Amino acid sequence: MTTSHNTDPNMPVDGSGSLAPGGAGKVDPSIEFTVDTGHPAGAASLLRTTAAIRQRAGALLARARRGESQWFRIGNDDALEDAARTVAEVTRERYPWDTIPYHSRWRHFEAGGTDRLKQLDQLLGKEIDARQRARAHIDLVLVSVLLDAGAGPDWHYTESATGERYTRSEGLGVASFHAFTSGLFSSDPARPLQADAAGLKGLVTDRLGDAFQVSEVNPLVGLSGRATLLRRLGEAMSEQPETFGDDGRPGRLFDALVGPYGPAAPPTAEITAHQILSLLLEMLSRIWPSANAVDSIAIDGSDSAGGIGSGDPALALGDCWRHSAVRGPGLTNGWMPFHKLSQWLTYSLLEPFEWAGVKVRHLDALTALPEYRNGGLLIDSGVIVPKDPAFLTRRWKASDEFIVEWRALTVALLDEVAPRVRKVLDRTEEELPLACVLEGGTWAAGRALAQRLRDGAPPLLIESDGTVF
Repeated sequence: MTTSHNTDPNMPVDGSGSLAPGGAGKVDPSIEFTVDTGHPAGAASLLRTTAAIRQRAGALLARARRGESQWFRIGNDDALEDAARTVAEVTRERYPWDTIPYHSRWRHFEAGGTDRLKQLDQLLGKEIDARQRARAHIDLVLVSVLLDAGAGPDWHYTESATGERYTRSEGLGVASFHAFTSGLFSSDPARPLQADAAGLKGLVTDRLGDAFQVSEVNPLVGLSGRATLLRRLGEAMSEQPETFGDDGRPGRLFDALVGPYGPAAPPTAEITAHQILSLLLEMLSRIWPSANAVDSIAIDGSDSAGGIGSGDPALALGDCWRHSAVRGPGLTNGWMPFHKLSQWLTYSLLEPFEWAGVKVRHLDALTALPEYRNGGLLIDSGVIVPKDPAFLTRRWKASDEFIVEWRALTVALLDEVAPRVRKVLDRTEEELPLACVLEGGTWAAGRALAQRLRDGAPPLLIESDGTVF
């Protein structure tokens, strides 16, 4: 396997960022982080690293550039430069001042220019400490991100306090914010401003639909899938009290990661972005409805069926799919991981940790998010070109190799677009990490091009159950 995209010598070579807090550089990563990919648990561990995502995505990109892909050809450097200029222009329009924030769910909570974080903090009051406030922030954003798959073109949400009408991601963000503050995800009427295992396990799909103003004339794609995902989250947290506490709160992730620093996290507390991601992927593997499991494939990692998997949640892979051209050791052979929602959640957790005084390092260990807008930008810019125009008119499933490869190419190519965007904007990688390029950025440029070309619709038609896209 290749080395991580992150070249910091203190980081593990697999890019996982899974050193214990304060432990960077204290071990030999080549020894410490070698996993037995012939064993299902070791294979799952490798497939949960962003280094595996990047290495495999890069290999599929190199293959497509050699003309060996049956699905795509790759545009030349001019197309990449044009895409970078488009992203830079959109970034300047959206953020004419110097500071570009992270790409995260918190941007959607700011829809319409309303400071909903301030509203939440006012509701929480001044009596709570930074750790309690961080737990509430994490409760909100984790549930909101899990509700954030594509809403579809026909749904909207009208905010009663402002009368503003929101659609798509902003609408889902605003709707989930008000569902949270109303206590929908809490089992304790005395503590409505939290999400907990009992509240989520008991979530009724119709109540979630009511909170999101769903009706026959206002349909939300994948509503039942979203409700199921939250119920699974509740079950997963109740089964892991050592991480989520006896009350089963997502916000206990803060304590799990910052716990070594004592009850009051000092400003010097440090974690890595991949530590957040690794904990999410390990603790929440059982919530994903996808049947993808590393032990459901033949023992040599080939595509011949190896029978039904054990059902062990530790071996569930979630947003990780089969591709015939992907190569890897042992049982990882043929698997292309993405972990899009988990990475979107990680990006969205950066700020709650930082607001609580915790420094999050190595942000660029995370990858670009392979979804409609980022991937659509590259198709609409002529960077990714389907070999048959008919591919753009048929309906696909997330598991189809065409979609798996498109998403992998998106990850690899946005790593090439990002430095070009920085060059146009005259920013360093430290000033403009990938998290800010995405926000500035690629996601908004993809949406703008889709709006111009197809009234907002993405370039590809993908069946959604509300849990991947």
